[in-house]
Amino acid sequence: MDPESFLEIANQVTKLKMFPYFFIADTVLAALAVREDLGPGGQAFSRKHPLSCWLSTMLVVFAGGMVANGLLGEPILAPLKDNQQILLATLTWYIVFYTPFDIGYKMSKFLPAKLVFSAMKEAYRCKKVYDGVSHAAKLYPSSYFIMIAIGTLKGNGAGFTKLAERLIRGVWTPTAMEFMQPSFPTKASIVASIIFVFDLKTDLISAPHALVYFGIVIFFIYFKLSSLLLGIHDPFIPFENLFCAFIFGGIWDSLSKVFGSSSVKEGEKADNKKKD
Repeated sequence: MDPESFLEIANQVTKLKMFPYFFIADTVLAALAVREDLGPGGQAFSRKHPLSCWLSTMLVVFAGGMVANGLLGEPILAPLKDNQQILLATLTWYIVFYTPFDIGYKMSKFLPAKLVFSAMKEAYRCKKVYDGVSHAAKLYPSSYFIMIAIGTLKGNGAGFTKLAERLIRGVWTPTAMEFMQPSFPTKASIVASIIFVFDLKTDLISAPHALVYFGIVIFFIYFKLSSLLLGIHDPFIPFENLFCAFIFGGIWDSLSKVFGSSSVKEGEKADNKKKD
């Protein structure tokens, strides 16, 4: 493929309209995530507590915008102002939880359908990250940290509201903090936010914006499909382990343990000699 054709494809990707199809894919996977988090008793819970089930699903769908707005001093409920989005998200939630014979849930779990939904969701995630970074750049043009933080929250807001989302369903899991064990979507959103900041605010990236955007979309989709098909859930882990070993004291702790144990053994040998 010649560069001009590739650039044209990239330009078309940046112009994709997210509503309604990409939004539907996002809401389907959000409802699936809630139901799977409920475990084997998910269907029974939805029958007994439909309001709680609906509220937790809506929080997963709109979490990114709500959290980002709260941090930026904007109306937290603004992401809920679109009636069409609320109705469509509610319809998707109903299909996943309440269709006869559980057909909606089974069709959503069907692997080919889930692959399509996941690819569309990742394209939507890239759009949300970019919108978050560009919006923060307008409000705080000199703060790269705020741009990255808002882009990350837009990209995976549901990860940061998991504690509240479970609490709505009557489950208290204080260790379910995204800051303690960041998931791959959070890490990927951080990387994408950093790249978008470099693209928007610096001259470090000379490639056209459309190519940068398209590259991040491919990055998101590739690793999401790899997770579903190959079981590669977090490709960042090897790099994190290496980085932590050298930067956050891992290698030095290991060396101190080695030398500490050797000095203890030498002390024990000296004591034994004195006794003899």
